[in-house]
Amino acid sequence: MSLPVFIHPDLSTARTGEAFSFSGPEARHAVTVKRMGEGERLELIDGTGIRLTLTITAATGKDSLEGMVESIATTPEPIPRVTVVQAIPKSERAELAVDLATQAGADEIIAWQADRCVAKWDGKKAPKAVAKWQAAADSAAKQSRRARIPQVRGPLTTPQLVQELRRDRAAGDAAAAPTVLVLHEEATASIKDVPLADDVVVFVGPEGGIGDAELDRLKEAGATPIKLGPEVLRTASAAMVALAAIGMRTQRW
Repeated sequence: MSLPVFIHPDLSTARTGEAFSFSGPEARHAVTVKRMGEGERLELIDGTGIRLTLTITAATGKDSLEGMVESIATTPEPIPRVTVVQAIPKSERAELAVDLATQAGADEIIAWQADRCVAKWDGKKAPKAVAKWQAAADSAAKQSRRARIPQVRGPLTTPQLVQELRRDRAAGDAAAAPTVLVLHEEATASIKDVPLADDVVVFVGPEGGIGDAELDRLKEAGATPIKLGPEVLRTASAAMVALAAIGMRTQRW
């Protein structure tokens, strides 16, 4: 059985065979919810790929642990790196979309304020909404035993994303440009047939779909519309299925 995983803000000072302390909300969860104590083992991650195994030597108070570092390992970055551009779903599906994408291995998640999004993140709402998405990614990373946690940013509009795509393409040669895929029910190309670069960007549209004008703007910026199969997937599960397909096609899996 795999060890329980907790997030530590900084593991850079940890050394194998040395004592290491762990405090804060995550340690409180280990002590008060999991009721972990002396002699038990857990894993710590900091989201950057470091995975540390700790044997608890003492629980001090309700939110602090001390332990001995058993091992430290670093998980390499996957190739290709996959960024999910997720159109903002309705509230009940938003965190589910982030959860599933994180479980499936997304390396970055961008909140997309697509033209047909029902949910609208105004200036005051955006920071809180991004924080909720990041919390969902953190939780899903722990549950799926990931050492790397996808960072959430946004929201970005379609013109802002198009500008980023064009900048990325202009920054390097054509061979190094990311593969940009737009999941679209009317696409004729299949994900199994599209060449994949070392960086892949996957656009997942809103419940109402991606409008023709919006799709044209993305295509002009280098995006390729593709379909995952004969079924039309919900916006919350589409990224997970796309990541699974990419995983099967590449060395990610």
